[in-house]
Amino acid sequence: MLTPPLDGDDWLALTDEPLPVGTAADWAVLPRCGAVVLFSGTARDHAPGRAGVELLDYEAYEEHVVPRLADIAAEMRSRWPDLGRVVLIHRIGPVDIGESSVIVVASAPHRPAAFEAARFGIDTL
Repeated sequence: MLTPPLDGDDWLALTDEPLPVGTAADWAVLPRCGAVVLFSGTARDHAPGRAGVELLDYEAYEEHVVPRLADIAAEMRSRWPDLGRVVLIHRIGPVDIGESSVIVVASAPHRPAAFEAARFGIDTL
């Protein structure tokens, strides 16, 4: 089971386990942050020109992806220095329809930074 880090404010992972969406949102809450924005990308049953999708299967090279997640988190913190916690977790392997394949969470003292950082995180990922 994927669990939050014991230290630090970035939770970055690539996993073949179901994503801990609620846990990630709860972990991002900090006393100094009044906003937590969570994006969860879920597998859907269709794609352009393809109806009846039953499963998505993600592959990735962990040695390339995990450093890239760290780069994205660092850029988020550079652009929005007041960020509290950042979560970037992507699923690999088979993902059933309706399951989350990626989560991005950003907490900040105020909602504009949290929304903008989360949007940047998913768009860059």
